[in-house]
Amino acid sequence: MERALSAPGKLFVSGEYAVLWGGVSRVAAIGPRTGALVRRRPDSRVHVCLEEGTLAGRTTPLGVKWEREVPPGFSFVARTLDEALRLHGRESVGFDLALAPSAVGPNGLKLGMGGSACATVLAADAVRFVLEERFDALKLALVAHTAQQNGKGSGGDVATSHAGGMVRYRRYPVSGLIEASSAGGYRAAVDAAPSVDVWRLPPPQVSLGYAFTGESASTRVLISQVEAKWGETGRQDFVRRSDAVGQEIERGLGGGDFRAFAEAVREQQALLLELGPLETESMRRVLSLAASYDCAGKQSGAGGGDGCILFAPDAQKRAALLEGIRARGFHTLELDLEPGVRGESHVEPALRSWLDAVR
Repeated sequence: MERALSAPGKLFVSGEYAVLWGGVSRVAAIGPRTGALVRRRPDSRVHVCLEEGTLAGRTTPLGVKWEREVPPGFSFVARTLDEALRLHGRESVGFDLALAPSAVGPNGLKLGMGGSACATVLAADAVRFVLEERFDALKLALVAHTAQQNGKGSGGDVATSHAGGMVRYRRYPVSGLIEASSAGGYRAAVDAAPSVDVWRLPPPQVSLGYAFTGESASTRVLISQVEAKWGETGRQDFVRRSDAVGQEIERGLGGGDFRAFAEAVREQQALLLELGPLETESMRRVLSLAASYDCAGKQSGAGGGDGCILFAPDAQKRAALLEGIRARGFHTLELDLEPGVRGESHVEPALRSWLDAVR
């Protein structure tokens, strides 16, 4: 019994940081997709297979009893499997899970498209399949991803990878569920918890692109620095202004006056820069180029590196913009919205070979 899966990455369109403090974000599910393959075992053994190696253990009602300390590269997947087995709450069969690596740029750096969130979503859906469970895989993924980050992060990347498309998302409170995971009553708490506040928006009528600046940044470090600097009053004022410009961006995604939409995107970027030096020199160059092509762009995510999401009024102008940015040495992608986590009929050969090796 096996299942092949895939899930998309994400890019923030609006509301990063504001969503951490109660505001609303808009997030796009984009490719390239990441694949996974899960296979049920006849015993209680567990193997997680990644490009960097294999982590082994066995199932228990309290999680996986791992044979060694969990390496950093396995941490989000391992935490998700632990949380799933606690939700299951009884002895279970084992399984083998292989996950493809996240997309990287020409220099080998991750592209900043939510690789850990994507892996968490894939692990949650895979283990639910193996256990033949009916729990909410999105709630599970949000709990696991947040707990592994010690409460940091909004979960917008997780919700988008799960739901797909262009989504409107408000941060889901998981602190009570994390407490129940260790204190008892976990399954009842998850079942009774409200639905996640995530809504799929209509497909955008503007063309999307991405420019990777060739630098990577730590989201957790940046969030900690910003939150240490801003008090409650300042945060709420920021949320109010971010939500207002986010509504304008959502309206502009539906088409119409591209100039007004581009101005809203610039306002969102200006708001983010009030939080601190989040924009690198490479990002400034990319955004300046976007404006020179009568397009628009902004940082996507916490800033300090990674890349910029770009908006053009049509596919022809997007192609010209991306060609101009590539000519300056940046890695670019044309973006189309992707469906959320789903089963696949095709299995990546590498994933099957990894699982065959641990039979």
